[in-house]
Amino acid sequence: MKYLIVGGVAGGASTAARLRRLDENAEIIMFERGEYISYANCGLPYYIGELIYEREKLFVQTPESFAARFNIEARVRSEVERVDTGKKVITVRDLASGRVYEEAYDKLVLSPGAAPVRPPLEGIDTEGIFTLRNVNDTDRVKEYIEDHDVKRALIVGAGFIGLEMAENLHEYGIKVSVVEMADQVMTPVDYEIASVVHQHFKSKGVGLHLQEAVTAFRPVEGGIDVVLRSGPVTRVDMVLLSIGVRPDVKLAREAGLEIGETGGIKVNEYMQTSHPDVYAVGDAVEFPNPVSGRPALAFLAGPANKQGRICADNVARGNHQKYKGSINTAIAKVFDLTVGAAGLSAKMLDRLQIPYREAIVHGASHAGYYPGAVMMDIKINFSPEDGRLLGAQAVGVDGVDKRLEMMSAVIRGGGTIYDLMELEQAYAPPYSSAKDPVNMAGFVADNMLSGKVKVMSWRELRATDRSGVMLVDVRSAEEFAMGSIEGAVNIPLDGSRAEFRNLPKDRTIVVFCAIGLRGYIAARVLMQLGYEVVNLNGGYRTYATAMAEQGNPLKYAEPEKPVEVKAPGKVEEKKSIAIDACGLQCPGPVLKLKSGMEQLQAGERLEIKVTDQGFSRDVASWAKMTGNQLVDVKEEKGIITAILEKGGGACPVAGGKPSNNKTLIVFSDDLDKALASFVIANGAASTGRKVTMFFTFWGLNVIKKERPGAVKKDAMGKMFGMMLPSGSRELSLSKMNMMGIGSRMMRKIMRDKRIDSLESLIEQAKANGVEFIACQMSMDVMGITREELIDGVNVGGVATYLERAEEANVNLFV
Repeated sequence: MKYLIVGGVAGGASTAARLRRLDENAEIIMFERGEYISYANCGLPYYIGELIYEREKLFVQTPESFAARFNIEARVRSEVERVDTGKKVITVRDLASGRVYEEAYDKLVLSPGAAPVRPPLEGIDTEGIFTLRNVNDTDRVKEYIEDHDVKRALIVGAGFIGLEMAENLHEYGIKVSVVEMADQVMTPVDYEIASVVHQHFKSKGVGLHLQEAVTAFRPVEGGIDVVLRSGPVTRVDMVLLSIGVRPDVKLAREAGLEIGETGGIKVNEYMQTSHPDVYAVGDAVEFPNPVSGRPALAFLAGPANKQGRICADNVARGNHQKYKGSINTAIAKVFDLTVGAAGLSAKMLDRLQIPYREAIVHGASHAGYYPGAVMMDIKINFSPEDGRLLGAQAVGVDGVDKRLEMMSAVIRGGGTIYDLMELEQAYAPPYSSAKDPVNMAGFVADNMLSGKVKVMSWRELRATDRSGVMLVDVRSAEEFAMGSIEGAVNIPLDGSRAEFRNLPKDRTIVVFCAIGLRGYIAARVLMQLGYEVVNLNGGYRTYATAMAEQGNPLKYAEPEKPVEVKAPGKVEEKKSIAIDACGLQCPGPVLKLKSGMEQLQAGERLEIKVTDQGFSRDVASWAKMTGNQLVDVKEEKGIITAILEKGGGACPVAGGKPSNNKTLIVFSDDLDKALASFVIANGAASTGRKVTMFFTFWGLNVIKKERPGAVKKDAMGKMFGMMLPSGSRELSLSKMNMMGIGSRMMRKIMRDKRIDSLESLIEQAKANGVEFIACQMSMDVMGITREELIDGVNVGGVATYLERAEEANVNLFV
């Protein structure tokens, strides 16, 4: 038998080697139009970045080693120009000599691979613009960098290879920006996972232009001007195109072989094309995706190698071994992060109109009490009917690969979320937790399908009419003070559960915590109290990351810092305490920080190490609020190290000076005084100032609803309720009220002169972002419940007001 193989690398070379192991007597010839038959394609970016320093390590086999070990003739620089399936011959051009000849076959295997996309843009052929697909491309890129002393590079396209190149060029010392047409990087993963990568890019100082496109390249003295769709021009020394690849099917099409709907060579389960003596493997083939059942492509080395083995078995022994398809499990290293996906993303499920639900969990790479635990984010997509696992994604610093492979195996076997719940992994504190994050993803999904909890995604919350919901942050007061969702009220789960009974039942309650667990517990409590309640999927961590600014559109941004910090100086001389808070989830790190700082004297320093990725923001807010100095904060391999210096009593805001914020204490419920309060508040807000109004005692009547509905009160509360105004429309004047006539006259004059009413001013204040805080103590004393207050009012204590007041340069008492 005579077997010909067109194309080497993963698919072709693995087919050839397997054929020899199956048939020692066959004649096997492999044709490769390039110079190399088998090399580590995925290692090319790391050779450019010099993580792989020796070029020879990229090569798996050479023509000489292939011949010596397998007795296979590998003809390099030999381009197959034509396949005649009738005569069973191929036409080959020797690129070195130009000679054209024919070679007959009994069985033919095509492994042409895929070609990089080069859009027809102005200046696309300018010197210094490259694609990266093979060893020759790599050599050209590396040589150009060295010869032209490249300092600035632009990568067009934010797929896996593009981001790996961004990292390696950055590590090489080149300033890098990435341009991507989509609203996210790495389209195989969903936005919630990609947004983590976006924030990591910003921390590394890599430019990121999302929803942007290149319209032209223009050579200029000293570089290349890249013209963007939005108008800006970026000057760089080099451009790398990583827009994507498409199957190379020219040879197959001209041979009359069937091309599938995705543009790949259509093969059956035996890797056989539409002609019985021609098989195909690798990036160029189309085969049904096992999850969707729809035709799909797989540009991955793993599936290509497996296809080669199966193809060789069927070529040599007749069709008997079936290929089951690829679920496109892929992973990449992006600076300190590992990010990967398996199965179908939400975008693909939407496109294919396949129903699904999604769950997001955040867990530690191993037991939190064991040193070095870091957080990872996991998202799964699953069938709402039977829980079948449709897709899984993960991002984090450590342990992502094994979690992704666990979930990939479940998807590959047609498994369900219930299989995730029962997966048994090797557990010891350095490697996992008794309840692994993968198990937790299954538990969350099961709670959703069984009706134990309803969830709302960050997208749904963003689109929701807030008048119909009430946001309840069940994190600690310390966490809430450092940032929350606008309009949320803080009722900590721990120690404040009794307050849940005071929530209004005429609105849907949206509960959330840091990562979802406390929110789930709160949801269960509220559901059993008769409330309509949903838990925010993924908690505040997912919401804050997804809602943050995603791009980093500066040409070459420096690494982002949470605040401007002074140089550490002689840190070791001052540092008094070192705290390891790695593995703790919020609020654990902040509480450890608070406890540690309480042990210090003014001028002494504390170093804290944390793996909760939100801490870099939290520590800046905490230092500002408490009057301590954030000296330095840095991140390395997922561990955030912060150094703080104990303050000496300065005003707890940046620089020790109050900002231009304004606060008003509204103590009175006189109509005229209330009008004055809101006129001042709206005036200040219109200048861009942050305004907080603190309503206490009689001032609470200003922000009461007219018709709050039935409210449960004790006898004293009911008595107060009958004596107090039931809303802003019943307020009287401080002078000349005349049993209500004065207030009615005042409102008529205001209408006649087209002056806004108090109710209109209140709505304007809400629209202008004025913060309303109702004094909890005053509410308790006067028997006023949360249900009686207008929408958008937060309930807090004097500490909440004092924090706002300390950040303000105007404090009024009305």
